[in-house]
Amino acid sequence: MSTLSKLGTTVSDLRRDRTRLLLFALDNLIWPILLVAFVVFSVLLPEIFTQYQNIEFLLYTSAGLGAITLAEGICLISGNFDLSVGSVAGFSAMAAALFLTEWFPAAPGIVGIVVILVVGGAIGFLNGVSIAKFDVNPFLQTLSTLIIFEGAILVLSSRSVYGLPASYLWLGGGDLTLGGLFPQGMPIAVFFMLILFVIVWFMLTKTRFGRAVYAVGGDEESAAEAGIDTDRVVIVVFVLSGMLSATGGLLLTGFNGGATPTLGTAQLFPAFTAAVIGGISLFGGRGNVINSLGGVLLLSTIAAGLVMLNIDPQIVQTINGIVLFSAILLYTFVQRFRERLLSDL
Repeated sequence: MSTLSKLGTTVSDLRRDRTRLLLFALDNLIWPILLVAFVVFSVLLPEIFTQYQNIEFLLYTSAGLGAITLAEGICLISGNFDLSVGSVAGFSAMAAALFLTEWFPAAPGIVGIVVILVVGGAIGFLNGVSIAKFDVNPFLQTLSTLIIFEGAILVLSSRSVYGLPASYLWLGGGDLTLGGLFPQGMPIAVFFMLILFVIVWFMLTKTRFGRAVYAVGGDEESAAEAGIDTDRVVIVVFVLSGMLSATGGLLLTGFNGGATPTLGTAQLFPAFTAAVIGGISLFGGRGNVINSLGGVLLLSTIAAGLVMLNIDPQIVQTINGIVLFSAILLYTFVQRFRERLLSDL
């Protein structure tokens, strides 16, 4: 091979390496954004924002949203979306709370945990069957589910339910010191959230089912032609979404000390925003749920910072909308740039 040919090959290899590096940076953009946000609030709130108690509270408030973001994320990866994640979290939590306090007050807390997961999974199954077997549009199906179960929460109880067993609240409300590693304690919910993200990541990236989810999200017809039971995949995805939403409801119940009628009301858009900011494709087939954790932490960081700056709640709501709008714009820009880079490989 001539020197000129070798030089051409080297330049081509360097270009490909640069492109791969840029793609990696784009796919993991959420982490530098999170770092910038944390530094900004640390500068605006010196000696306050970085205190242990604030970091602990920031992580604690991320736990319930994290589980619900996972629920939304796996639906997006499969090429669907779920508008009912918040209402499923709220209804499941209320049903389990009433089960333990009024319907079967002698039942142990672990039974309540089973109940909340079964209720969430059952609602997810209803969504999945309607979408997979009856070709109902995911938007219309999950919007209907949202409306039905938001109303059903009030039918069950228009008041908050407290007095739940400590064993039921432990997962969302307990603390661990880990042999002195966290002398002031760290909420169990934080560790549980991290474990949950790792489990879902492993399931989606290291198992046959996970690969099928990505395949269905990328091109459902091609996945079916390859022998994948697409209906089964969609149904299981929505069952998992329902159970993860219910898990979020469980963690939020522990955080609040009880189940409230509005427990899941404000969870949908933050969960959707966190998933999109984390790089999960709006069109399915691509995304890393670990990066959606970065989206959750970013939203919690912004929320905590704005509260500590004493920003008016109405302005906070506006800022949340701006964050969602910016996330969609950023997603659009990143996808176009990504496609351009892929064409160079």
